[in-house]
Amino acid sequence: MRAATASAALAAARRCAASGQTSRGKAAVEFLALVLLAGAVGAPLPGAAAELDLLAVGMRARVGEKRVLGEAQPESFRAYDLSAQFRLPWQHAWPSGWHLGSRLITTAGLMRGAGKTALVVSATPVAVLSSASARTSVDIGLGLALLSEHRFAQQDYGGPLQGTLTFGVTLPLGRQLGLGYRFVHYSDAGAYGRGTIGADFHMIELVHRF
Repeated sequence: MRAATASAALAAARRCAASGQTSRGKAAVEFLALVLLAGAVGAPLPGAAAELDLLAVGMRARVGEKRVLGEAQPESFRAYDLSAQFRLPWQHAWPSGWHLGSRLITTAGLMRGAGKTALVVSATPVAVLSSASARTSVDIGLGLALLSEHRFAQQDYGGPLQGTLTFGVTLPLGRQLGLGYRFVHYSDAGAYGRGTIGADFHMIELVHRF
């Protein structure tokens, strides 16, 4: 089902390019295609439901752009997205109650800079250290992101497929709410050639745990 949904999304994008639609029409089809891809990434396979449990959903917004990795960014960006966290099978618990486990973080959102807006979807497996209640956690991981637009005036990400590095810390606001900081780095790791520039995002996120 997930593969069929992703194939349908990519087919819609190809039909848009082949038909010579207006830029507004192309944007609408790209939006639909990426939404379908986000659903395909975020939805667990039926046979893996027991191993891929939904743990939390959240909202994130970029609040800073201080460079941490790579070259300085010539453009400034705003970014907002929705996230979903799924439990992956590998977990380990210590007698103290702390857990070391694995999760899959999926996102879908918007990134705007230099007068352009891109849709961004991502999937990132992370290793997570969490308290016994799971309300306090630290995670780090590597994943992939897909951008509907990768050229922003002076800044060229190189291409639509980007590698991601993420680090996050979440603290409790209540029994089910959490407030967190997340660092996200986008890079093509030189896959698209020279002259490409990634980006560092510093984000605040609000998380609702199930």
